[in-house]
Amino acid sequence: MTATEPTGATPPATGEPIAADRPQPAPGATPPRAPLVSRAAAEFIGTAALVAVVVGSGIQATELTDDVALQLLANSTATVFGLGVLIALLGPVSGAHFNPAVTVAEWWTARRGGPGVTVRELAVYLPSQVLGGIAGAILADAMFGEPLVKWSTHDRSAGQLLLAEVVATAGLIMLIFGLARTDRLRFAPVAVASYIGAAYWFTSSTSFANPAVTVGRAFTDTFAGIAPGSVPAFIGMQFVGAAVGLALVAVVFRHGAHGRPPAARPDAAS
Repeated sequence: MTATEPTGATPPATGEPIAADRPQPAPGATPPRAPLVSRAAAEFIGTAALVAVVVGSGIQATELTDDVALQLLANSTATVFGLGVLIALLGPVSGAHFNPAVTVAEWWTARRGGPGVTVRELAVYLPSQVLGGIAGAILADAMFGEPLVKWSTHDRSAGQLLLAEVVATAGLIMLIFGLARTDRLRFAPVAVASYIGAAYWFTSSTSFANPAVTVGRAFTDTFAGIAPGSVPAFIGMQFVGAAVGLALVAVVFRHGAHGRPPAARPDAAS
């Protein structure tokens, strides 16, 4: 998403604003100032760290208990805390997308006249996220002494799992873009992490909701893995969910915060 939040402070008489007076990017925003190489690095590192948290906590959980419910609880709890920290840390640099579905949705809003990433940024963000997802899975396997690359055998092709991915991704997109429409992106670290934690439990697929994470998890035959044959359908349903989420945003958030149209808010395109 793309937004900045003005501090309301008055610049000095020289006309040169001090750092504290400049509009600060909201967590989850895509700031225009950071060089593209820095944003690409942030997306790579953030997605890698996210997948390392998901895969690593899954491995740790299965080593500590045979109770599947406790395994999922440990996995989801680690993901909530890890994702929240990553959004808070890297949001001011790249927008903390870590997710091709979010990036494509933001590009689409820009194409339709709203704020968002450009085609050039889209072309840089997507491979950074996918490569980060793969690197994160390999790193997690390395930390736990697992084979660095071993294709998952965890089949996730059932129809109800695909429906769950549509629901999970639609909810995520509606949350992120709804926060942006209502000038509440500052709550993104808590809100997005909380949503993903809840979606682990209320969706049958345990809420991948992220094409880059889905690709990365195919590289590990552990608790969090997904068989390569299940990946294309999962990713397809995630992008369907992204489209549904954007449609819901258009219907529900027709006006910005307090009834103002989005154009009236201090948004800045990246």
